[in-house]
Amino acid sequence: MGEIKNRLRQDLTAAMKQQDDFAKSTIRMALGAIQYAEVAGDQARELSDAEEIKIITKEQRSRAESAQTYAEAGRPELAAKESAEADFLARYLPQPLTDDELAAIVDAQVAATEAELGAKPTMRQMGAIVKAVNEKVAGRADGKTVAGLVKARISG
Repeated sequence: MGEIKNRLRQDLTAAMKQQDDFAKSTIRMALGAIQYAEVAGDQARELSDAEEIKIITKEQRSRAESAQTYAEAGRPELAAKESAEADFLARYLPQPLTDDELAAIVDAQVAATEAELGAKPTMRQMGAIVKAVNEKVAGRADGKTVAGLVKARISG
């Protein structure tokens, strides 16, 4: 069993003892998403920590986007609830990389690709570079941010 799933279960037990309805519902939602992913496909299986991080990241991002949508639609009470859930789920994610740390990883990958090709990478290699960087950052940076940074380094 993954580390995040264990932590969620322990926190669910604590939330039940403390009668914290918000924490209980949010943790149950996250556990449900993980359990759904475990049984999806041909056979049930245990997820790796990286897969669990992806699921929690997806759930957290979904809540943040919903909060923004509700706020734009003039529903501040629903926006506040979704935003609180997104903040709660962020506790289970690894610390995000700083802009400088992410830039260093992107620069290193672009340099490695340049050394491999013997020429400056072009937009054709962008997908491979973004994929390699995303594997290295493992949920600690947003994919859109990574892609934008790689594009800037290649075209700049």
